Amino acid sequence: MNHEGSSSEVKNKSISKKYMKKNGVIWGTVIVVAFILIFIFLGRPAMMDENEVRENSSAPTMIGEHGGNDTGGAIQSSDNLRDAPSFSFEDYNGNVVSSSDFVGQPLVVNSWAVWCPFCRKELPDFAVAQEEFGDQVTIIAIDRAESLRTARQYTDELGVSDKFIFLLDPGDTFYRSIGGFSMPETIFVNADGKVVHHKRGSMELNEIREKINDIL
Repeated sequence: MNHEGSSSEVKNKSISKKYMKKNGVIWGTVIVVAFILIFIFLGRPAMMDENEVRENSSAPTMIGEHGGNDTGGAIQSSDNLRDAPSFSFEDYNGNVVSSSDFVGQPLVVNSWAVWCPFCRKELPDFAVAQEEFGDQVTIIAIDRAESLRTARQYTDELGVSDKFIFLLDPGDTFYRSIGGFSMPETIFVNADGKVVHHKRGSMELNEIREKINDIL
């Protein structure tokens, strides 16, 4: 009796080990497939064309210096360029600033946020560009759905709060209107109100200068 019981116990342990091993292989396969699907999903924005991006705006992808896309391409006539989206937001002092205030003027409109690490370098570069180009162009930075206190404290620390125009967009509507999916994003608008360049990702000062010259 004891011998038979011992044999049965050994057999059950063997079956149990095989079952556990089989389950381990299955779960390992599931985890690998899950990681592959996640990678494909997260990488998808980089493979979208511009039209698909506009229709399927998703969570922002962080794109660092020298990265990103410029959807403006070669300079075209204004007839072939898309209209810049309109906007109307309050500045740090509570004054309403609208795109209609700048009709007939070249504009650089940047979408930024405190949590965007690449904005820390880019915002001061915009301040330099605004000083260099003066009245030839107006640079506007629109904060994405953050409080006045949060945005103002950040730009004060950078020393740029009074260097160019900062606006607050509590509903994050501007970012969506340009089909944003990366951070930061910037549009360069000519005097006809057309988007000549749409930069997805941060820029060095020289690139900012080049793109501003294209809209003058």
